Amino acid sequence: MEQTLSIIKPDAVAKNVVGKILSRFEDAGLRIAATKKIQLSQADAEAFYAIHAERPFFKDLVEFMISGPVVVTVLEGDSAMSKNRDLMGATNPAEAEAGTIRADFAESIDANAVHGSDSVENAVNEISFFFAQREIN
Repeated sequence: MEQTLSIIKPDAVAKNVVGKILSRFEDAGLRIAATKKIQLSQADAEAFYAIHAERPFFKDLVEFMISGPVVVTVLEGDSAMSKNRDLMGATNPAEAEAGTIRADFAESIDANAVHGSDSVENAVNEISFFFAQREIN
């Protein structure tokens, strides 16, 4: 059973659409294996997005991700990673297909409602960043 990580970002949490987003995962056949609401510290956000440290958007990304609480979730199911990416839609909500999470809930390419692992390998690392194995069931 494949697992992937989803983060409902501060903009979507502030809009009070967490339940609507989690329902979309379940409606698509994904199981929520773990979930929690947390406030990232600057060190947390910098460590999680370290792969982007040299990119021009890194500072803004970190500031956005610490601007409010996030909901981190382990999703599980057949082809969980690709299914989640399909549900999210394009990074730029203006390019996202109608009915995707970003088309429905995102404000901009920066405040784009959700993060999802981009590979099965990254999912393993991202899940372990936020969850101890005993929290996932």
